[in-house]
Amino acid sequence: MAFAAGKTYEAPKDEKVKKKIAEWQDLKFGLFMHWGTYSIWGIVESWSLCPEDRSFTQRTGPYADSYYGYKNAYENLQTQFNPTLFNPEKWALAAKNAGMKYMVFTTKHHDGFCMFDTKYTDYKVTSAKTPFSSNPRSNITKEVFDSFRKQDFMLGAYFSKPDWHSEDFWWSYFPVKDRGVNYDITKYPDRWKRFNDYTYNQVEELMIGYGKLDVLWFDGQPKMEMSSIVEMARKDQPGIIVVNRYGKPEYINYLTPEQTIPEKYIPYPWETCMTMGRAWSYNRQEKFKPTRKLIQMLVDIVAKNGNLLLNIGPGPDGEWHKEAYERLEEIGKWIKVNGESIYGTKPVLPYRQDKWAFTGKDKAQYVSYLPDEDERDLSAKMTIPMSSINKNAKISLLGSDKLLKWTKSDNQILVDVPKETITRLSGQPVWVFKII
Repeated sequence: MAFAAGKTYEAPKDEKVKKKIAEWQDLKFGLFMHWGTYSIWGIVESWSLCPEDRSFTQRTGPYADSYYGYKNAYENLQTQFNPTLFNPEKWALAAKNAGMKYMVFTTKHHDGFCMFDTKYTDYKVTSAKTPFSSNPRSNITKEVFDSFRKQDFMLGAYFSKPDWHSEDFWWSYFPVKDRGVNYDITKYPDRWKRFNDYTYNQVEELMIGYGKLDVLWFDGQPKMEMSSIVEMARKDQPGIIVVNRYGKPEYINYLTPEQTIPEKYIPYPWETCMTMGRAWSYNRQEKFKPTRKLIQMLVDIVAKNGNLLLNIGPGPDGEWHKEAYERLEEIGKWIKVNGESIYGTKPVLPYRQDKWAFTGKDKAQYVSYLPDEDERDLSAKMTIPMSSINKNAKISLLGSDKLLKWTKSDNQILVDVPKETITRLSGQPVWVFKII
């Protein structure tokens, strides 16, 4: 089970945090956005700056042969970043119509480029060096948060703990060898303290200058002292959820498996962060997952007690791929009919069994059938693996107002599905039986 957090779960003691986590768990479906100057080249976010020999760190293009030449050219992308089609209201509406309920935005990724108006570096979207700084909406993070807040989204700020632009993280006195800080912090404590103060100050800017926030989503592995940062964040944003990936369990309020779904039910709050295509960042030749697969992932995750944070990478012009909008629209059509089996539900035993997923809310139980790719229609008799059911229970399919006949047989429920219902609900990515 590949949890990026890499730690066991420790429940928070703060009652406001507990309440916020419960609210967040009920939302189930969120939007992630990775966006920065790297979108101009259409490359992986930040990682091509990292001198590790990994599949996701490879450099391409005319500057690839020289690491320092490449880094200079990469950082010079700041002078080209001008997303004139930026329209966060369009994004927020598309996400809302898809049934998404919360959003996490990359305020700063590992490359150190700030998508907000920080006063602690000039490597930012609002710098005079950045063409978009003359745009009245140049403080992109603020504009994104404001637009999604108006659509009643819960909001999260992604913030990278590493900063590969900072001289106090990657000090130019020493060569850079990997993703970590490149000097001995015990020999140079003043420099390390400056970096920690820099991080504290930037997080504080986000906490006090960008309205109500609900999640503070830290990424990266530096062994930073986080208690003062979390204390400050919760002073300014009471109850804020902290996701300090790779940190101490007390500051990991929910677990974050990345690009994977756990095989079984997890009894703790967790969230799969998953790309809609192949990459976190914008890729001109992106290949998107089929809508059917995305919906089945959501149903699978919810039945295992998790949330789905689905990523879309905006392009250098400030727009999404049209395929992203199309998939959100298709997801929304399914959610409009079947959303009651998702939002505010809890997993119900046996959680997941074969092609079935089980959730419940109040007096209703929802049993979802996840068909294979070649299954276009329900069978006339569906066999639900359930060991117990009230003898007076009523069973229906979401999307149809007809009550279905059923019988109990050993540890199974046999449900008759009329031909007209099969025809009406043909081609669905997931069919949901409601039992009350």
